[in-house]
Amino acid sequence: MSEFPEPRMIRANGVELAVHEAGEGGIPILLAHGWPEIAYSWRHQVEPLVQAGYHVIAPDQRGYGDSSRPADVTAYDCHHLTGDLCGLLDALGIEKAIHVGHDWGAIVVWHQALLHADRVAGVANLSVPFRPREPEDPVAFWEKHLGQDFYIVHFNRQPGVAAAAFEANTERFLRNMYRTRQWESSSAPEPAGQSIVRYAEVAVERGELLMSEEELAVFVEAFKRSGFNAPCNWYRNFTRNWETTEGVRQKVDVPTLMIYGKYDMVPQLDMTDYIDDLETHTLACGHWIQQEKPRETNAILLDWLDRKMKQAF
Repeated sequence: MSEFPEPRMIRANGVELAVHEAGEGGIPILLAHGWPEIAYSWRHQVEPLVQAGYHVIAPDQRGYGDSSRPADVTAYDCHHLTGDLCGLLDALGIEKAIHVGHDWGAIVVWHQALLHADRVAGVANLSVPFRPREPEDPVAFWEKHLGQDFYIVHFNRQPGVAAAAFEANTERFLRNMYRTRQWESSSAPEPAGQSIVRYAEVAVERGELLMSEEELAVFVEAFKRSGFNAPCNWYRNFTRNWETTEGVRQKVDVPTLMIYGKYDMVPQLDMTDYIDDLETHTLACGHWIQQEKPRETNAILLDWLDRKMKQAF
């Protein structure tokens, strides 16, 4: 892997985004990271995409890394987050791009395809499938069925508590989160059974760290600078996103690739009623798909791009 490109600050949608770019002049492909990650989570994809003729655009999204961190919780709703991607494309003089997302980045990309379809040439998402708008407030639903310790409910009902714990023990928290092969362990249960805060308090002994110590240090240093309050605010907008998207057509009209992790805690869903041109793959990994299985992820992504996307440009 070549060195990850240094960022430049780009003004977009009223905020400053730290944007990592490579392959200028190629077919534009925008990579949206998840929680708790930064653009560096795409480090294994940048060079292969550039070599295949793509202009890679990987921002630290608002609230992350060196990008702006607005104080208002509502500044992290789906309209602001998708607006950032549109503003970034505007700043770069790009009308339409292929959008790739992982985890929360996938949620943003799904919303981008619904709210700003004219800016999306194709969608490739990892881990989190498309979910049509729920019939009731999702946070209230999760609280009723999963309890107050379910992490999304926790972030909403006890704002700031988890973020403070993560900031007090940033390296331990991220070391516990970024793990793979947990499914091969039969003992030492994960600490999250009580609360997400436990990930910052005790060591997870299942599985193994999915990256090198040097790579982990990049994430740790980034979150020590930015903190976790803004990233957790993304979760505090689930209800607002639900309220403000009533009436939005629940259909993705562009070619779509979905990659699941076989051992991911995020369940797979049948999306065929909402996406006509859908291709799905499952890799033998957990949640951090493009970092756990970079070669396999790249092979699937590049093949799909070659078959489905290059002719669109």
